[in-house]
Amino acid sequence: MAEKIKLEGSMVALVTPFRNGQVDWDCLIRLIDYQLENGTQGLIPCGTTGESPTLSHDEHDKVIERTVKRAAGKVPVIAGTGSNATSEAVRLTQHAKDAGADACLIVNPYYNKPTQQGMYEHVAEIAKIGLPIVLYNIPPRTVVELTTETILRMYNEIDQVVAVKEATGKLDNASALASGCEITILSGDDSATLPICSVGGRGVISVLANILPGEVRKLTDAALAGDMKAAAAQHLRLFPLFKAIFWETNPIPIKAALAMAGRIENELRLPLVPLSKKYRAPLAELLRPFGIEARA
Repeated sequence: MAEKIKLEGSMVALVTPFRNGQVDWDCLIRLIDYQLENGTQGLIPCGTTGESPTLSHDEHDKVIERTVKRAAGKVPVIAGTGSNATSEAVRLTQHAKDAGADACLIVNPYYNKPTQQGMYEHVAEIAKIGLPIVLYNIPPRTVVELTTETILRMYNEIDQVVAVKEATGKLDNASALASGCEITILSGDDSATLPICSVGGRGVISVLANILPGEVRKLTDAALAGDMKAAAAQHLRLFPLFKAIFWETNPIPIKAALAMAGRIENELRLPLVPLSKKYRAPLAELLRPFGIEARA
């Protein structure tokens, strides 16, 4: 049976820092340390925010290896190992397991538009590796969407499926899942963390936590403690930034914010490009109340 690992609270979808076209390995370690020092409860390398589509297989493997090594068991590492080719997802997941990852994040297969049965069989094949699986339901990125019925079937029939990162933008989905089974539901959108937790969600895989890990932790702590008044106050305090980090395609704005704070170079890989000039000053202004004196 799959190990029922505890996945809850504030977890971060890590950016992959680049310098002069290469992964900045020293910077990656500093980013991980910053997360661990500020209360983040899980690390997710090589997801959407980590620009996994433009990492080479060698880079992808090394990002996961180094994240696991630096985390040193302090918090779970959920490795992004999804692909639209099942054989590739299997290889990536096997590597993540061998590297010591605690779970894998499996995005819906994109572009080739599989049926619900195809996605079920895709996950069932990956499950043979024996690593706990967090489903990643994000149809704005993948076109296809896992239906609630398919997720319930996966949870009930595939032992390795332990959680879902819910990023459909449909709040009823979280309620339907929570009422239908005991799968761990994690918000895949910062601004949906509070409402998803209010119906049984257990936390967030956060983009904003890259730069404000302690602030996101305050939100999830309050929500999971049932202090919805405090959680709502923190949600509203962070809400302008929740929206700002999606002014352009993720991770463009969050990398700009990290660069403003001096934590990374503002470098992405094509076809992504740095944040448009018109957004830089407004983003810097939103960061200032949180002690980040950024240059626009």
